[in-house]
Amino acid sequence: MTIARVTEISASSKESFEAAVEHGVARACKTLKNVTGAWVKDQEVSIKDGKVDEFIVKMKISFILAEG
Repeated sequence: MTIARVTEISASSKESFEAAVEHGVARACKTLKNVTGAWVKDQEVSIKDGKVDEFIVKMKISFILAEG
């Protein structure tokens, strides 16, 4: 039987939402084993001096728990 877990993370990028997602997934894969998917739960931007300063995503990361 396979058991999965879901954890929520937040990631940001100065470039785009896509870059923020890629950064978040890459970082999650360094810490978590057996990452199988990600769901973007929310997107937002931070604004500085009237311009978009940063793209922020909140994601749910799914990963399979190790046997043992």
